[in-house]
Amino acid sequence: MTSDRALKITVTPSDAELWQRRSIQVSGATPGAVVTVTSSTLRDGVVWSSQASFLSGLDGAVNLDTEAPVSGRYRNADAMGLIWSQRAEGGGRARPEPSSVAEPLVTKLEAWSEPGTGDYAQPGPGAVTERGEAELIQRLHPGGVERVEVTEDGLVGTVFVPEGEGPFPTIIVMNGSGGGVNELRAAQYASRGIQAFALGYFRVPGRSDFISRTPIEYFETAIDYAARELNPLGGKPLVSGQSRGGELTLLLASRFPEKIAGIVAFVPGAFTFGAQGAADPAEGWSGPTWTWQDEPLEHLWHNNSGVYWQPWDGEMPTYPDQDIYIDGLHDRELAKASLIPIERFSGPVACVSGLDDRAWPSSMASRMALGALERAGHTAERLHLDYEAAGHGIAVPFLPSTNIEVKHPVSGAPYSNGGTPLGNARASEQSFEEVVAFVRRSAVGS
Repeated sequence: MTSDRALKITVTPSDAELWQRRSIQVSGATPGAVVTVTSSTLRDGVVWSSQASFLSGLDGAVNLDTEAPVSGRYRNADAMGLIWSQRAEGGGRARPEPSSVAEPLVTKLEAWSEPGTGDYAQPGPGAVTERGEAELIQRLHPGGVERVEVTEDGLVGTVFVPEGEGPFPTIIVMNGSGGGVNELRAAQYASRGIQAFALGYFRVPGRSDFISRTPIEYFETAIDYAARELNPLGGKPLVSGQSRGGELTLLLASRFPEKIAGIVAFVPGAFTFGAQGAADPAEGWSGPTWTWQDEPLEHLWHNNSGVYWQPWDGEMPTYPDQDIYIDGLHDRELAKASLIPIERFSGPVACVSGLDDRAWPSSMASRMALGALERAGHTAERLHLDYEAAGHGIAVPFLPSTNIEVKHPVSGAPYSNGGTPLGNARASEQSFEEVVAFVRRSAVGS
């Protein structure tokens, strides 16, 4: 049973937006052969790769959507595992999110039959030189979506306008303690008919390199700009952010409840915290993050009587499972003063969290925020997407989800995002679809 035929890899669709799931099939293998498939993607100059092996059927085919690998980087039936299980070659501080949406991500897929494998009931040497390759293209800036840079009113950001006639549901998108502008998520929303304003507030041109003492007035200006200039459906924008941006989302909703149609808080905090790992070194981790009228907002690390250690300069706790976010609650009066009064907001609220979040307790924060709303008689939609095997790194769909033990992009301090690659990948895919639907519902109801 000798074979020198080519394998065929079929990707459907082969060229589409980042968020679109793909089907991958391999055909033409020796029946019963072990077929190995590899993926390789260049992301900001760094090669990310993965590999998985499958047992071909009696027809010589492998359907990666329905058949689990027998060996390799991941072990569940999911063709997109070849993407989300990728790791950066050579290690280092590579990030799976591209720095620009201008160019698509091109993944090279290669497949081969492992020599000598095949149905052992058949005579002959089994598979010999069966190989094939294909490309999978992920568009980051989908066709028809307009990209507009914003510099008015001192703002720094980018608006992604969907194809077609407005008004569109409109959402402001903010990053966390890594700073910068989250154009990637905003562009994906725009491809789904949601106008998205990716807003930068630090580590962007013209603004601070640190999150310390960021004025809340800046975000009020952004909200007013979106309402005035972007013609949002319903007249008001939604607001969304991740991590420190999730904390900020809850804070803005409590400060400007009449100006916001709804909010989506990804892996948020329920309290106002100090600057932590993104702090200006001149002030340190326990300095203020947010100010209003030049005065710092009270925060949980401000002379907290229950906290005697912190992880952002590499300090170690007394015992392994100690959690500074739990220790901080021991100072009850400071915790009450730092708790974000989200009950002031009457609009729709969505929280996305991971039960295995090791960066901070986003599931607890989400439950606290939604519980406060319920106790206050909140009647609008409350949605909690809480993922069991996910951590802090819930992102857009179909990027590598393997960056779990990382270093903070500002301080360089090591920390864990938590979750598993599979859990993070599924949370990213499922939450994206749920949030798109939530934004549409909330904009119409505003």
